[in-house]
Amino acid sequence: MRHRNTKAILNRPADQRKALVRNLLTNLFEHGTIKTTEAKAKAAAREAEKLITRIKGREEAHNAIRDLKQVIFTEKASKNALAYADKSTKTSGFTRVTKLGFRAGDNSLLVQVELIQD
Repeated sequence: MRHRNTKAILNRPADQRKALVRNLLTNLFEHGTIKTTEAKAKAAAREAEKLITRIKGREEAHNAIRDLKQVIFTEKASKNALAYADKSTKTSGFTRVTKLGFRAGDNSLLVQVELIQD
């Protein structure tokens, strides 16, 4: 059953939605922070939390790298994500979503997603 099993639809087909979230995650791990709309940020933060938790649970690095390559596009972002997961002592709460204000063109709420450093 799929009761209460929700995800952000983002007004896109499934393949485009998956590509969008993967691009957001790649940029988040490459730069440490991204600025986007609230719905996209929540979807990216949710997936980032899941990904970091999954790679922290891996005993061997090559298995964690294999998990990262399924989601993240660039090698630089994968290495940054692995380094972040290794040095983090927390078990959750790896990302922070901060409201920035409204965009001038369409009045969308912009937020910043950042990786929290210990």
